[in-house]
Parts: sequence; C-alpha cells; structure tokens
Amino acid sequence: MTTTTPFLPARPEDLPTPPTGWPIGSYATYAEAQRAVDHLADHDFPVHDVTIVGVEPMVVERVTARLTWRRVLAGGAASGAWFGLFVGLLLGVFSTGPLSAPLLTGLLTGIVFGTTFAAAGYASLRGQRDFASTTQLVAGRYDVLCEPRHAEKGRDLLARLALTAPSAA
Repeated sequence: MTTTTPFLPARPEDLPTPPTGWPIGSYATYAEAQRAVDHLADHDFPVHDVTIVGVEPMVVERVTARLTWRRVLAGGAASGAWFGLFVGLLLGVFSTGPLSAPLLTGLLTGIVFGTTFAAAGYASLRGQRDFASTTQLVAGRYDVLCEPRHAEKGRDLLARLALTAPSAA
C-alpha cells in the first residue's frame, strides 16, 4: 500500500512549470493579448499551442476610501448584521417557535459583535492605515507564446492584426 503526503504533488505533471514556446507578440495589457489570441482563433490557428504570459508581475494597491471611525463602525455593524441574520435564520429553521425571535436575536448580536470587532481592529492600527484599498496582481506586459511548429504563422497573423489595429479601434 502506497501513501502520499497531502502537502506534496502526487505526480510530476502537477508541479508548476514555466511556459514554453516562442514569443509571437507582446502587449501592454491583458485585453490586447486576449484580442490577439481571439484574432488567431478567428483565423483557424491552433490556439491550443498558445500561451499568454504575464511578465514583470507587480502588486497594485488602489486606495478606494479614507477610513474614519464612522465608516469603520458602520461597516462592522453591516457585516455583523448580515452574519447575525444568517445565524438567526439557521437557528430559526431548526427551532419550533416563531422565526422572528431567532432572527432578531441574531441580528442584534451580529451588530454588537461586528461593531466591536471592527472597532478593536481599527483601534489596533493606531492611525497607521487610515484608508481602504483593493489589491491586484498585474503584469508589466503580456507576451503571447506559441509552440515553434506554428510560430511563424502566428507572427504573420498578429502582424496583420497590428496593421489593422488603428482602423479597428
């Protein structure tokens, strides 16, 4: 009987591998690279041999709002209310009494705990992060790679796309 460790891949093909192929196009945005592959597909190109590779990855954090005590407490109360309603609904479904009592109890308890935890978290930051943000992983450029057997045809098709790009936009 063979056992495998759950933290290790069972087969070599499960390991991460770098992309293969020759570059046939390079684009500033993922949308442009996707458009290039769509163009190849529209011209009966074997797109199963194509890979889009994000090169020079970077983490981009976009600030969405300034945090204030009012905003933090309101967000904590709203988050807690939803969770409390969910727990109250579960309790109400499995209880024999009316649904309103567990719902109201869950709602109020959720608001109290949500507000408390949000306040504690914000207070622990001591003004060092007074903003909300979203984070994305993006690439500096996107290369379209193709297996060598079709690379020349792919380059030709993408060169034609580049010639028609200004009039198509």
